[in-house]
Amino acid sequence: MVNIPVCPMNTRKFSYGASSAIVTSMALIVGLDAATANTAAIVSGLLIVAFADNLTDSLSIHIYQESEHLASRQAFRATLTNFATRLAVSVSFVGIVLLLPGPAAVIAALSWGFVLLVGLTYLLARERQVAVLPELGKHGMLAIAVLLASRGIAAWILSHAR
Repeated sequence: MVNIPVCPMNTRKFSYGASSAIVTSMALIVGLDAATANTAAIVSGLLIVAFADNLTDSLSIHIYQESEHLASRQAFRATLTNFATRLAVSVSFVGIVLLLPGPAAVIAALSWGFVLLVGLTYLLARERQVAVLPELGKHGMLAIAVLLASRGIAAWILSHAR
């Protein structure tokens, strides 16, 4: 077995933003697809979340860090890193939806999302020096639960909308 060195990267700077953008983007795509939304509606939803939710989460993180008496410069950098990470991840999903037709976009987005989530989980596990597989199981199961809930909500609304 090859011993891979511990990741020297500080994942704290981008892990919250990345994981949030990954799972939220996948859930939006799955949910809106189940609600038979067209490409424009899905892209609009992704971009609204990429900016509105991203800005409010970044502001929340910034205010929390200030309440913890983190130096202003550190709080600003963390806020900016969170925003940039979430925006980049979200836009990658927008690209997938714009480039591929309906069902292919959903499959590609889910594949891309899980690749990103596995990569992030791997980096975090290595950084924390914990077993990777249990972490992958926990993070994967939670993402799947969110996706199933999103699809279920959309199906329920469709069945009750008149």
